[in-house]
Amino acid sequence: MKILPYIFVLLAAMLWGTVGTTQTFLEGGISSIAVASVRSAIGGGILLIILVFMGKINFRKWSWKWTILAALTIALFQSLFFTSVRFTGVALGTVITIGSSPVFSGIVEWAIWKRKPNRLWGIATSLAVIGCVLLFVNRGEATVHPVGILLALCAGLMFALYTNCSKQLTEREETLPAVAMTFTLCSLMLIPFSQDGVKWVFSSQNLVPMLFMGLAATSIAYILFLAGLEKISSSSAVTLSLAEPLTAALLGVFLVNEYLSPTSWIGVILLLGGIVVLTVGGRKSNSGQKIGDHFEIPSDSSS
Repeated sequence: MKILPYIFVLLAAMLWGTVGTTQTFLEGGISSIAVASVRSAIGGGILLIILVFMGKINFRKWSWKWTILAALTIALFQSLFFTSVRFTGVALGTVITIGSSPVFSGIVEWAIWKRKPNRLWGIATSLAVIGCVLLFVNRGEATVHPVGILLALCAGLMFALYTNCSKQLTEREETLPAVAMTFTLCSLMLIPFSQDGVKWVFSSQNLVPMLFMGLAATSIAYILFLAGLEKISSSSAVTLSLAEPLTAALLGVFLVNEYLSPTSWIGVILLLGGIVVLTVGGRKSNSGQKIGDHFEIPSDSSS
């Protein structure tokens, strides 16, 4: 099914969207970078051990260049985003980071791979980004801090670069080993900056949430994301990943009894609209063209 890659990316984004709610079950006082480093270690490390025992990874012939770039960009993404939130607040930091990443992804593909995003992507991305802004416009305290905004924009760029690097990696390696290697390296990059170490993971209150975030919201989520990314463009995948804040907001409403204003609900509708436009429109325009052609109207297709 040509719609399947889009569904894979959406499911990945929905799993990412559970992280915020899951973190509320952790004991307080743990830094976000510590959580990210351990989450990456569980998600990548366990998978790597299994694959090494199965003989699925050849370290000598491995695509180290794209793996290191993917690990570095996803590690920088997490660090920059968490730092930006300290300056701007959660709402503004999230809007700028998540909202800018689809735009950066389109620019990266155009500048580096010479693939011009099509009109369908532009419409879907515009709807989704506006929806993301409206969703968060009344949530949390926001401070217009130049450094925080710059860090959030850099975080958005890093996620766009991670997606492009991962696409190159999955063209050379299988999805499971790619996820295992990338996030194991990512955890090694983050742990020295985590401040809180790893001992906190083994408390009874923290272990189950971290296992969920490591296995479901990292291993499974990124396996789905990369599986979908193999068949659709990086820019389309990043736009679809805006289902992450949508999922987080809806979980907050239905599980944590958070309030969404009428403006935020309009944002939810626009976000859903952008996702539907890209998913359904991409499937309909997917008329057998190659991935290298899909940026030229009308296709947004698989390889």
